[in-house]
Amino acid sequence: MTIEPMEARLVAALPEEPGWQFEPKWDGFRCLAFKQGDEIELQSKSGKPLARYFPEVVAAIAALPVEHAVLDGELLIPVGNSLSFDALQMRLHPAESRIRKLSVETPARLMLFDCLWSPEGSLTDRPLAERRKALEAFYARHRSATLRLSPLTEDPAVAQRWLDAAGGALDGVIAKRRDEAYQPGERAMLKVKRLRTADCVVGGFRYATKKREVGSLLLGLYDDAVLLHHVGFTSAIAAADRPALTERLEALVETPGFTGDAPGGPSRWSTERSAEWQPLRPELVAEVRYDHVTGRRFRHGTGFLRWRPDKAPRQCTLEQLGEEARPAVVEAALAEAES
Repeated sequence: MTIEPMEARLVAALPEEPGWQFEPKWDGFRCLAFKQGDEIELQSKSGKPLARYFPEVVAAIAALPVEHAVLDGELLIPVGNSLSFDALQMRLHPAESRIRKLSVETPARLMLFDCLWSPEGSLTDRPLAERRKALEAFYARHRSATLRLSPLTEDPAVAQRWLDAAGGALDGVIAKRRDEAYQPGERAMLKVKRLRTADCVVGGFRYATKKREVGSLLLGLYDDAVLLHHVGFTSAIAAADRPALTERLEALVETPGFTGDAPGGPSRWSTERSAEWQPLRPELVAEVRYDHVTGRRFRHGTGFLRWRPDKAPRQCTLEQLGEEARPAVVEAALAEAES
């Protein structure tokens, strides 16, 4: 059995009119969990199977004293005081022994936010208000260390305080219509994300594929030892600006570029082109917009905002990067919002 998960589209602000439900946007792997007798399936947002990578979650679903269940949620892994996206990615490993070891050392949780099947049958055509009631009843009977219930509010002011109070520890807020059915594959929800900015040194660049023209800027930040570490990239460069920028960058080509972590090392962006980059003298500073940080790097490509000729490169330090999502901070924000 497969169901395309209902998705969200990015908006600038939370809706304020009545009829909406707001939930924290958790920073993990989207997961639909299916139980049909002894058969358990975990499905990713793209429809790929996840069960072999999270045996502890499979075991928790299998232990439920129900014949049939379909749950929608987010896989999360707490490591210390943070939620670690790197720990989730490490689970996607070909060796079962490695996965089993990690499932014991860093067990995952499934944060539940929707219920698509009840003892009476499918709930996908029922409004969210009914599905949430069914989910809360399910959780009250079957809560465990692995299965958690995501909080909610119907007050947009409370949801805004979640964003304001939690800062970088919360990935954002999801808004859902309480009177709408589950819409598989549709972007029927809204999401507001916390976007932050950082001033970064341009420590290198890559040419565009099959062109002698800049394709992306390689970004760096200094640590306390004044070593420049590669932290990500931006390719959001207007086509009209690329020829002049290429000339400007080529005039600055000089080794080593990065004096700490450099492109081409272990990275989630590593490809066959990882070594094909040009080092630069650390003179240019760019302000970029980013969403997530994992392991002292921008998880996704950043958005270029502007050049910062007024900023000295040595002022661009790792202290700018927000921390990974910390459960304690999120919980404190929720408690503050409910008080």
